[in-house]
Amino acid sequence: MNTQAKYFDPQTLAKIRSIGLRARYLVEGYVTGMHRSPHQGRSIEFSQHREYVPGDDLRQVDWKVYGRTDKFYLKQYEAETNLICHVLLDGSESMSYKGPSSSLSKLEYAQLTAVSFAYLVLSQQDAVSMTLLADQVIQQITPSNSPAQLNNVIGLLDSPLPKRATSLEPALKDAASRLKSRGVVVLISDFLDDANKILQGLQHLRYQRHDIVMVHILDEAEVNFPFDQTSRFNGLEGWDPIVADPQSLRAAYKKEVESHIKKLREGARSLEVDYQLMLTDQPLHLTLPHLLAQRRRRQ
Repeated sequence: MNTQAKYFDPQTLAKIRSIGLRARYLVEGYVTGMHRSPHQGRSIEFSQHREYVPGDDLRQVDWKVYGRTDKFYLKQYEAETNLICHVLLDGSESMSYKGPSSSLSKLEYAQLTAVSFAYLVLSQQDAVSMTLLADQVIQQITPSNSPAQLNNVIGLLDSPLPKRATSLEPALKDAASRLKSRGVVVLISDFLDDANKILQGLQHLRYQRHDIVMVHILDEAEVNFPFDQTSRFNGLEGWDPIVADPQSLRAAYKKEVESHIKKLREGARSLEVDYQLMLTDQPLHLTLPHLLAQRRRRQ
């Protein structure tokens, strides 16, 4: 493990494991066994019947069906398999924003969230993959439940990111084509993109029958717009800087932000996608267990 990593020094990793211990009891029964394979096999959950073929195991014959139809049919069951959690992290330039009173940028907070999810999933001996994206997939590591996978995830998150603009619809389409195994997709982003295009991108993942969790990371300053003096606002992702009086903009700005969040939340509900807003000034050891508890209650 790279102990010189910018975000994941030993002290930070100890914090992540502490978050994991606080949240772990919430994922027991939520993570393990919640994903079912399309492949048929033996387990406790009945799937369907099929007609008997010579050589089949007679112990699987449904004798009640035989009594009604005078034909031999075998019970088939749905095989349970371990969960595969695909973590998708937005590495676009807008994620680098850090408000005047924040201790972490959105990207740093999102990285901590991503590695915490990875730690929780791996602690259940389930598999996790990690994908960095912006306007397309930037980097990706394939699913694994090996104990070494946490180091692989940390190494990927510590790698330098190119300055790319947010464009989630093509990025999610690209990601959907690469995720070969159906599972739970945790999408972590500031979602600073057109809401309709974001929802179109999510449809690519829903078409692949993934179970999706949207984790919306914003800085407190982006939501509450606390600026009170004429300021120079530096643009990201190709936007030029502007000088403006924030007091004259605050009401309209906050209305736009609230409208955007509402569109995302309602759109997620219509797609049967879980949505959770998290601000970077909120302690992760409280917000992550809260997210998991809400999800478990909904399920």
